[in-house]
Amino acid sequence: MAGTLYLVATPIGNLGDVTSRALETLRSVRFIACEDTRHSRVLLDHFGIGGKDLVSLPAFAEGQRAGRILDRMGEGEDCALVTDAGSPAISDPGEKLVAEALERGFTVVPVPGPTALVAALSASGLPTGRFHFLGFLPRKGAERRAMLEEVAQLSATLVLYESPRRLSETLPDLLDAWGNRRACVARELTKLHEEFARGTLSELAERYAAEAARGEVVVLVEGRTGETRWSEEELRKALEEGLSRGEKLKALSTELARRAGWAGQDVYRLGLSLKR
Repeated sequence: MAGTLYLVATPIGNLGDVTSRALETLRSVRFIACEDTRHSRVLLDHFGIGGKDLVSLPAFAEGQRAGRILDRMGEGEDCALVTDAGSPAISDPGEKLVAEALERGFTVVPVPGPTALVAALSASGLPTGRFHFLGFLPRKGAERRAMLEEVAQLSATLVLYESPRRLSETLPDLLDAWGNRRACVARELTKLHEEFARGTLSELAERYAAEAARGEVVVLVEGRTGETRWSEEELRKALEEGLSRGEKLKALSTELARRAGWAGQDVYRLGLSLKR
């Protein structure tokens, strides 16, 4: 009989958040696949789980190493997958392993627990009934712009992960693409220096332009409200009026995008065509 793949969520900061079921599963499986074996060994040692066979499954090598893990499962060995923090396969290694395990007919069992996006959403102060998770945005360029434009009209709260080093660049991009919406930056969740910074995108962009962020970061932005989207003719007229008053196109585009329900890049491109 083939082994079972257990997806074991681990604490995102506070070790007290680990579940008794997670610990029981880690003790019972034959081997553990880890995003980083060194990181996971610290966690296992803390809870007195020793003598386990740990195998490495980093994101960059998941495709190459998943096969060996599944071969062992095919021989009847149960495997637990853990990442450095949170729920496996959610912007972490695991997606490919799960898909291939299911293709082979293996049983996949989630052992739920902490996940940063849900923790951040619950305390953000933004609507929680519907949300859209973007994971990590593409670093830059056309792919990044396309993703931001794709979700600009969604009324669901938008949630994404970001590196603290890139936060000061990302917040202005969100402001330009989605307008000046309500937002929240949640960082260091469940840790000693946990912080929720709430305000508009322009306020948060100004703050983190002057203040370096530290720790793991979740960014949450209010979805598009129920205001009626302007027609292209209405937007073109507003652009022409603003430009005739001598307003700068970038600032004008950001403001009109917020009011008109258009993506900031689309407003800017339309403004450029008018200037030409």
